[in-house]
Amino acid sequence: PVPAAAAAAVGEESPAEGGPPDHSYSLSSGTTSEELLRKLNEQRDIIALLEVKMKEMKGSIRRLRLAEAQLREEIREKDRLLHAASAGTRKRHGL
Repeated sequence: PVPAAAAAAVGEESPAEGGPPDHSYSLSSGTTSEELLRKLNEQRDIIALLEVKMKEMKGSIRRLRLAEAQLREEIREKDRLLHAASAGTRKRHGL
C-alpha cells in the first residue's frame, strides 16, 4: 500500500481527509504497487495513442496546407486569365 504521505506528495488528498473521490487518476491510501503499475501502464498507453494521433493530425494539417496553397495558386492563375481577357475585351471595344 502507498502511504497517505506519498499520495499527498503527488498533490492528492485521501478520501478520508475529505479530498476528491477516488477515480482512475487518484490514489487512495490502499493503492498497491500492482495497481500503481497498472495505472501507470494505462497512462503510458494513452500517451502513446495521443502521440500517434498528434502525428496523424500534423500530417493531415500538412496535406491540407499543401492543398490550400495549390488551390490559391489555381485561383491566382484564373484571376490572371480573367483580367487578361477582360483587358483584351475593353481594348477591342474602345473602353
